[in-house]
Amino acid sequence: MYEWLKAFHIIAVIAWMAGMLYLPRLFVYHCATEPGERQSETFKVMERRLLKFIINPAMIATWLLGLWLIWLMGWDGFRQSGWLHLKLVLVFLMSGVHGMLSRYVKDFAADANRKSQKFYRIINEVPTILMVLIVILAVVKPF
Repeated sequence: MYEWLKAFHIIAVIAWMAGMLYLPRLFVYHCATEPGERQSETFKVMERRLLKFIINPAMIATWLLGLWLIWLMGWDGFRQSGWLHLKLVLVFLMSGVHGMLSRYVKDFAADANRKSQKFYRIINEVPTILMVLIVILAVVKPF
């Protein structure tokens, strides 16, 4: 059963990361539109649906499956896995970025965005960096 849980955990992570990488890119393009324009309204729908139907459920599944895997590992296994402790810190940071992106979806929906395209281009790199570090920890288990 452990392998099945791990497979579904990885699938959930892939879906979460796909959304986390795509949403800031939508923000970059959304910044180029004027509030009320047809294209701006289309971006609002795309951003809301991406968050509601892909990113949020994938994050929830990632956390639930990951915690289940940790529970199966047992307290001794968890205590001895320093790499997992750091991985969890990075996943908490990723969840914080998720919350931040959720806030930006609300800002765009209210035509209240105050950030630039450049800001969103930079923010787009944060999930990538976190993902790379998390994957390295999970695969290499350096400590």
